[in-house]
Amino acid sequence: MASTPRFPRRGLPRVPGGQPWPPAGADVPARPDGAPDAQEPEGVEPEAPSRPSAAPDVAPPAPASTDAETRDMRRGLPREPGGEPWPPASAASPDGMAPAAGSSAGSAPGATSGPPPGADAAAGEPVDAVPPAAGRTDAATDGVRRGLPREPGGEPWPPVSAGPVGAAEAAPREASASHEALAPREASAPRADLAPSGAPAPRAAPAPRPPLTVRRTVWPGAAARKTAAGAPPAPTAGRAARAPVAAPPPGGGARLALGDYSPVQLLGSAAVLGVFALALAGIAVLLARFVLAIGPGREFLAAFPGEYPLPASAPVGLPVWLNVTHFLNSLFLLLIIRTGWQVRREKRPTAFWSPRANKKRRISLTLWFHQALDILWIANGVVFVVLLFVTGQWMRIVPTSWEVFPNALSAALQYASLDWPTENGWVAYNSLQQLSYFAITFVAAPLAIVSGVRLSGVWPKDADKLNRLYPAEWARRVHFPTMLFFVAFIAVHVFLVLATGALRNLNHMYAARGAVDPEAYTTDPTGLLLFAASLLVMAAAWVAARPAVLVPIARLFGDVKQR
Repeated sequence: MASTPRFPRRGLPRVPGGQPWPPAGADVPARPDGAPDAQEPEGVEPEAPSRPSAAPDVAPPAPASTDAETRDMRRGLPREPGGEPWPPASAASPDGMAPAAGSSAGSAPGATSGPPPGADAAAGEPVDAVPPAAGRTDAATDGVRRGLPREPGGEPWPPVSAGPVGAAEAAPREASASHEALAPREASAPRADLAPSGAPAPRAAPAPRPPLTVRRTVWPGAAARKTAAGAPPAPTAGRAARAPVAAPPPGGGARLALGDYSPVQLLGSAAVLGVFALALAGIAVLLARFVLAIGPGREFLAAFPGEYPLPASAPVGLPVWLNVTHFLNSLFLLLIIRTGWQVRREKRPTAFWSPRANKKRRISLTLWFHQALDILWIANGVVFVVLLFVTGQWMRIVPTSWEVFPNALSAALQYASLDWPTENGWVAYNSLQQLSYFAITFVAAPLAIVSGVRLSGVWPKDADKLNRLYPAEWARRVHFPTMLFFVAFIAVHVFLVLATGALRNLNHMYAARGAVDPEAYTTDPTGLLLFAASLLVMAAAWVAARPAVLVPIARLFGDVKQR
């Protein structure tokens, strides 16, 4: 069976022009005392095999051996400028580098071949009388590599009280080495108590870490939440045991995202929610029809048919400028909602924009495009509102009578019963439409603008009093729900346009064609063709809203840097 070579493998020198490392007098791996030597170094006499077995050679721990081990340990750069190399000279050598005391003394250059002083006196003492070397354990503890402190001004981490990971296996190994040095030397008898050096010893559990002294800012992600919810994963070979999953942030449980669910779970949830929504819609339809079928319901419908007459000075018909601003409003809102969602979900922007006047201010290209669309949308809205009041069209969407509220309830009941109210948008909107258009124009749009300005770079960041009166967190809590209101309004608006006479309504909104007779223009496809063309323009704008197209445009107004 092959044995461990007596001399260690030597590599490149530590300094230019020096001898290979480790030096020729470096420590030799420990071997049984009775094993034959292939080569004996000069000046060392071979041991006499005829020594009586009844008198074992007792080798007390020699300080010179410890010093030799410390000097032969590899040391690195100092921990501070001008300091000594790390680890310090007082630290013990790593586990597995220190050979037995007898082998170290026999292989070191210049060492004497005779036994150390006091060996004869110690030969008669029993093995148990030799005290354990406590200094080696302390040195191993002191030699733990320590890093930066956990807090400013604190001591290096880990603390001095924390022992090394291998301390549990170093203690039995030291005891085994001491026992081998004190045991009688038998050249022919095999040592059955020596375990193979390749067998790994069980590692001691790491000491618990002290709590952090600073506020926590990082929390477990989706993988950690899955691990905490289910069974812990099997530990992989060669990887240390992971720390327990930390608790979720205070103030609520772990938040689950859509990515935490499988496609089958999402599909099943959507199917269940769809069935539930259909059931609620069916109940609402039956309830509305029941209310309108009873006597009080019929009387209420006769008194409030769903709309009230406008003032005599109210204009009739929709002008072309209203059709154009309506289309631009639809286009800008589509892109604003898309870019706003991208800003909310974007983690690593592909490009950044900086104004030429302030190079230090930098925002993502998506946020720049979102704010540019906001400016265009606000400009279009200002033109729309100004023309609305100049031409008198404001009377179509601004309530002029308190009868708007009972008529709006009547129109809602008619919509819920699937018996659409008879209306002609070319002349006047019903009360429910009037309230919804008023809310989207004079309530939701200003809220979106005010909250968006607070979150943009236009807001003065140094105005402390203004920032306390209007915190950014309030703006975030208003801005996102306002966007959801716009999305819900657009969905319901488009559905009702297509469900209550698509050709007639599209002629009103896109072709500025209509009549007092509600049956007119119900077969004219002009509005439908213009609507299809507007959809193509929106699709082209959606596709073109990418960095390859936006970067040249953004460079006209500032500097753009791409990843």
